Amino acid sequence: MHFESLGLSPALLRALADQGYNEPTPIQAAAIPVVLEGHDLLASAQTGTGKTAGFSLPMLERLFPNGQRPTSGRPRKPRALVLTPTRELAAQVHDSVRDYSKFLTVYSTTIFGGVGMGNQIQNLRRGVDIVIATPGRLIDHMQQRHIDLSGIEILVLDEADRMLDMGFLPALKRVISAMPQQRQTLLFSATFAPAIKALASQFMHNPKEVEVARANTVVATVSHRVHPVDAERKRDLLLHILAEDSRRQTLVFARTKHGSDKLCKFLNQSGMRSAAIHGNKSQNQRTRALGDFKKGKVDVLVATDIAARGLDIEQLPMVINHDLPMVAEDYVHRIGRTGRAGASGLAVSLVSHEESGLLRDIKKLLKDEIDIAPMEGFEPSQPLRMDAGAPKPRQGGQRQRPNGNKSSHQRRPHTQERKSGGSTQAQAQAQAKRRRRGGSRTRRSPNA
Repeated sequence: MHFESLGLSPALLRALADQGYNEPTPIQAAAIPVVLEGHDLLASAQTGTGKTAGFSLPMLERLFPNGQRPTSGRPRKPRALVLTPTRELAAQVHDSVRDYSKFLTVYSTTIFGGVGMGNQIQNLRRGVDIVIATPGRLIDHMQQRHIDLSGIEILVLDEADRMLDMGFLPALKRVISAMPQQRQTLLFSATFAPAIKALASQFMHNPKEVEVARANTVVATVSHRVHPVDAERKRDLLLHILAEDSRRQTLVFARTKHGSDKLCKFLNQSGMRSAAIHGNKSQNQRTRALGDFKKGKVDVLVATDIAARGLDIEQLPMVINHDLPMVAEDYVHRIGRTGRAGASGLAVSLVSHEESGLLRDIKKLLKDEIDIAPMEGFEPSQPLRMDAGAPKPRQGGQRQRPNGNKSSHQRRPHTQERKSGGSTQAQAQAQAKRRRRGGSRTRRSPNA
């Protein structure tokens, strides 16, 4: 199958050809015709399979049939809104929209926190067709009447499962309530979790469903390897692995913001060119770190789970989990940064005895064996346990009791990182209560 058979205009086909895209991925081939027919769509696919083009291309075609603007000049108010959980993903989607619309006259902009509102306000006042936004900063603009959503024809919820996990449901409801009920809604997610189905039932009208892979699967091109190691020797083992090919681009995941900063400092002191990216970094810092990594000025990017989605890095050969994620599903999103677009990738995890239970959960989720091989010279003092009583660390680093009781940190492992989108879930719920009581306007975090 070729893109020509999907009903896209010559302008979009020309833009795709310029980028070397001739054949659609499975999610694109399945989603684009459904969107072009005008249906609401609930779509799920593995990360790295082209979901962004799956909604961007038909969105552009429906807004600009045959590449033509319905009116001359800039629009008075936005016609399409794409909501994303993180700033990085918003910027990535915007880049894709601009690439696909390079032969059209399309006005688009991004709205997210961590930067000043001045340029965003100016862009909105000039008029835009498409807005790509994070929920927190978008609500800031809505409160100050900088944006009018009454003309939205197409709403896209990208990485919807991540937005729910970050506590954005109250914000989503508020944003959607400002839109026309007669619109097309597209929900793209890595999973079809029950919460996603519940969200779809609230905001969508008889959506078609497209799922090109079962939930929580990883692409076959990614190889998995686990190195058991004592916790206090993880940094040395990481440096040993990185030193095997110091020019190889590697994304390293740490569990906490503080831990990622410490790890980045250690690597730089050891002669590795590294940078850190997490929710406490300003938007300029995050953009610079990611840009330096893509340009090869930095070889190692140390990140928290905020970067598990939204980082589109071509030909990234390796992802290393310095710390395993507290929730097994996040492993899938982390390693989805490698092995993209058919390329081979390697996912390496450094696992201490205290993380045995986390590894057991990951193996159970993947329903596959993972190669567990001690690295010579870094053999652990205690073997990993794969039984039901295997230990798990708490968010603060203490070990969980073997009876399996979970603390609130374990049930909500992203508490710290949710601030990247504008508020924690508890804060969002409190804000919703204040609004219902008619309270004063809520101040939002600038980190959306």
